[in-house]
Amino acid sequence: MTAASLFDGHDAAINVMRRLMQASGAEVIHLGHNRSVAEIVRCAIQEDVQGIAITSYQGGHVEYFKYMIDLLREAGANIKVFGGGGGTILPTEIDELHEYGVARIYSPDDGRAMGLQGMIDHLLTECDFEKRSPDFASLLPRLPERDPATIASLITIAENFPEAGDVLRKELAPRLASASVPVLGITGTGGAGKSSLIDELVRRFLTDFTDKSIAVLSVDPSKRKSGGALLGDRIRMNAIDDRRVYMRSLATRQSNLALSKHVRESIEICRAAGFDLIIVETSGIGQSDTEITEHADVSLYIMTAEYGAATQLEKIDMLDFADIIAINKFDKRGSLDALRDVRKQWRRNHTAFDKPESELPVHGTIASQFNDPGMNRLYGAIIDVVAHRTGAPLKSQIEITDGMSEKRWIIPPERTRYLAEIVETCEGYDGFVRAQAAIARRMYQLHGTIEALRANVGKKRLEIVEPTGPSDVVHVTEKIEGEPAFLTELVDLYNDLDARLAPECKKLLADWPATKRRYAAAKYQFQVRDKIIELDLVSETLSHLRIPKVSLPKYEDWGDILTWLLRESPPGQFPFTSGVFPLKRENEDPARMFAGEGGAERTNKRFHYVSRGLPAKRLSTAFDSVTLYGEDPDFRPDIYGKVGNSGVSIANVDDAKKLYSGFDLADPSTSVSMTINGPAPMLLGFFLNAAIDQQCEKWIRAQGKVEEVEQKITEIFAQRGVPRPTYQGALPEGNDGLGLMLLGVSGDEVLPAETYEKIRAATLSAVRGTVQADILKEDQAQNTCIFSTEFALRLMGDIQQHFIDKKVRNFYSVSISGYHIAEAGANPVSQLAFTLANGFTFVEYYLSRGMNIDDFAPNLSFFFSNGMDPEYTVLGRVARRIWAKTIRDKYHGNDRSQKLKYHIQTSGRSLHAQEIAFNDIRTTLQALLALQDNCNSLHTNAYDEAITTPTEESVRRALAIQLIINKEFGLAKNENPTQGSFIVEELTDLVEAAVLAEFRAISERGGVLGAMERMYQRSKIQDESLYYETLKHNGQLPLIGVNTFLDPSGSPTAQPPEVIRANKEEKDYAIAARDAFWKRNETTGPVALNAVKRAALDGGNVFAALMEACKVCTLGQLSSALYEVGGQYRRNM
Repeated sequence: MTAASLFDGHDAAINVMRRLMQASGAEVIHLGHNRSVAEIVRCAIQEDVQGIAITSYQGGHVEYFKYMIDLLREAGANIKVFGGGGGTILPTEIDELHEYGVARIYSPDDGRAMGLQGMIDHLLTECDFEKRSPDFASLLPRLPERDPATIASLITIAENFPEAGDVLRKELAPRLASASVPVLGITGTGGAGKSSLIDELVRRFLTDFTDKSIAVLSVDPSKRKSGGALLGDRIRMNAIDDRRVYMRSLATRQSNLALSKHVRESIEICRAAGFDLIIVETSGIGQSDTEITEHADVSLYIMTAEYGAATQLEKIDMLDFADIIAINKFDKRGSLDALRDVRKQWRRNHTAFDKPESELPVHGTIASQFNDPGMNRLYGAIIDVVAHRTGAPLKSQIEITDGMSEKRWIIPPERTRYLAEIVETCEGYDGFVRAQAAIARRMYQLHGTIEALRANVGKKRLEIVEPTGPSDVVHVTEKIEGEPAFLTELVDLYNDLDARLAPECKKLLADWPATKRRYAAAKYQFQVRDKIIELDLVSETLSHLRIPKVSLPKYEDWGDILTWLLRESPPGQFPFTSGVFPLKRENEDPARMFAGEGGAERTNKRFHYVSRGLPAKRLSTAFDSVTLYGEDPDFRPDIYGKVGNSGVSIANVDDAKKLYSGFDLADPSTSVSMTINGPAPMLLGFFLNAAIDQQCEKWIRAQGKVEEVEQKITEIFAQRGVPRPTYQGALPEGNDGLGLMLLGVSGDEVLPAETYEKIRAATLSAVRGTVQADILKEDQAQNTCIFSTEFALRLMGDIQQHFIDKKVRNFYSVSISGYHIAEAGANPVSQLAFTLANGFTFVEYYLSRGMNIDDFAPNLSFFFSNGMDPEYTVLGRVARRIWAKTIRDKYHGNDRSQKLKYHIQTSGRSLHAQEIAFNDIRTTLQALLALQDNCNSLHTNAYDEAITTPTEESVRRALAIQLIINKEFGLAKNENPTQGSFIVEELTDLVEAAVLAEFRAISERGGVLGAMERMYQRSKIQDESLYYETLKHNGQLPLIGVNTFLDPSGSPTAQPPEVIRANKEEKDYAIAARDAFWKRNETTGPVALNAVKRAALDGGNVFAALMEACKVCTLGQLSSALYEVGGQYRRNM
């Protein structure tokens, strides 16, 4: 059984491992990412596996693996545990886990010594033992208890010892005579969505019958060549993690059959155990396969609309034999036609031509859609048929509506070509540039020719006048009486070309002399919103040379000038290739250092440390994996080990107040970035409420009302009978305590409503920062999705609508992220293409909700990785150019909307656990590229991040990299250093063409969402990751200190001198703070949660309700409430 650990989305490595295991002959049950120890152990026992293989990259691995060993020992399970986590699991921790009972933790050094296949061979050899004997007599007494281990053992004996299986059936016969357990057989074509549909049936059954149990037997095919099998149905199922559910995956262990030959024994074992319903699922079948009907009381056939011509239906035997038919994926094109044709075929097969349509057992369903009405109707029909056919005491109480399954579209079907249209827009603009530049070049040549000829024939020189407006030509050419005819013809040709030169191009050329003069001056003025900014344009070197901040080309040819202006332009001018602002801010470097560790107080101390002495406070928040997955801290070991590790633990608004205390969150020089995705709406609610309460505190102090408010707060806590929360420990240097006065209460509890509302409105319009909240990238790469994708996107739209309603102008509602796509393995072109495509998908979605492009586009920001590949040199240039062209020419957005702003983080993938001191060299080069490309903010990784949470020493070095480039590196005095470079210009064109080609590929798959359904992005990322790892492993991609230039000891993984981990006191305090928060809000919390659920069900703005609920509910409470109304994320293989 393979999986990634709890609150860990890094599933690429375990996917590679399980594929190699299958190819080596193993049957693999794959659970995917974010799996708790209890889930894994329950699955391992039910499936009766020999081995569990887990990857863990998010910390807490010692507690996680030890807890797993403990639960396996408690269950008396003979199952070996294996793991890996790259450099995040330290050598000393590996030794500790081996000593505790883990069979093997594979380290990076093992990988280099053994190779991937060598590690797999070692693992499979360790697991190659027989767990069971043919003797089952001791197991039978526990069978009526529905003991999972007993059921699993008996099924294994039936599978592995056929003769014992025959005896077992005879032993079970007397029990079966009195057991009347209905069997629902489910079959269908491969890819019809059987697993998702079964999960939805199980979820409804458990809700409908709270006292009944269910068994699921799922069969997948064995590979004829290797004997291995992917038993992958569990990954799609969320509802089976319930003690009333038993699930067993079976491989066919034979070719060309849809069922295991031991399925009969497995059914009888489950019937003898006394389950109330048994579901048997076959592997994907062909047209003539009806084997399931021999084992089931009621059979369900699942298909999709993709069966070809209607005549193909005549060949499908299951349409004759199935009791119920489901046309799943009913949102696909042609589904209504399929429903009509299948119903017609069913009538013919059953000679039931007079039966009303409503009574035909053919249903359209969208199993992937939360609370789908078609699924509700199908479930009701199944329960009715099962009860009627078998006499089982089942009567459904699920509410059935008349509505058909209808897709709730994110992107309307008529808009799915949006990426192809963007390609056409960009290529149309480039064609326009080429054509206009050719005209301007001919005009320049003719102008020079005419002027030279006139000079040589002694006639009047061509008059050059300054233009008076955009409608004037660049140079005025008049015919002169008595000139030779050929000169008159040249003037006519010149004027004809002038008429074909676009007005905007004429203006650009007319303004060019003034542009050059403006940049040659000592000062430069420009306007940002209502503010005039004046900055120096030159700096002086120690050699007393004057270095311009912006260097312009020395072109004379009008075609070259126009090409440069239309494709490059100075910074701050369309198409913003070199930057979206004319000049960088002074006294605010783009440094934004990522920090997060332990509890709110420890990270608050780190924030004050990294911003000490800096005029601008740019904070970037890393959350621990418990927070990233929307849960509260807890004593359960697999949660406890991750609390405060690799990020800060934030579970409620008081944690947020302490985290950002001492920073004025409404000050223009303060901005906060939060790297959070699945639960982003809740964390954003915590942050904004913390900011509002800070400003309430400032108002209270300014009005001299501190004593009065303190008295109110004392009374509030006296009524609640609980202590007032406090900041733990002494305030760090630089923290003046701002934000701590209202811990435990909200500003609206102590201030008049009118005053609070004014402060709230002013704060929301002033607060600066970013929340990541990019759910598309999560589904494609990072896997911190917690809600169904559709509901998560709705929440994103609700946030943006709330921002528009409340005039939140300075805070980015989403950071559309390519960083995590790159970290998952994508090359730079794919990173950029997928990220921009995601960005345009948000644009289309928000437009479909009725928002105006200029109301939301300024709230969008981007986040990229910078690696060592040459394409990273131009990543920002290409992104800005494509975005600007598209927003202006396709979506008709204004100047502000056209400006793509982005954050860069140096590549985490290029941080290696071997020779970690070399990581700073890579990071320096990447930071230099980012700064030269005018990124809007930058985080430089610490050299030890491949192994641990950064220490103060490593963070200081990482920040020094940026400071040295910005303050010491001479060329950094110039702000467009890459413009004019032949290779940079060529790379820009190459990368832009590659990105547009990727847009076409995505468009052909139905746009971003259609491609996601086909797993296109995820598959491409994994292919590129494997390509990188292969080249790294075989040495074709040289990595210094990793696979070449090794030190004499072989550059083994070394433990750094200091390893940062959250300590026990911090974890215990986080849990105690959670309990205290629950206690304080035990009456108001449930009311607020109901309001959130009501907003979701009634079509209201969920984020508006969350803003209130975040004052009195914890993160885990809010996540649970939203699961009920929006559905949980369903993992993909």
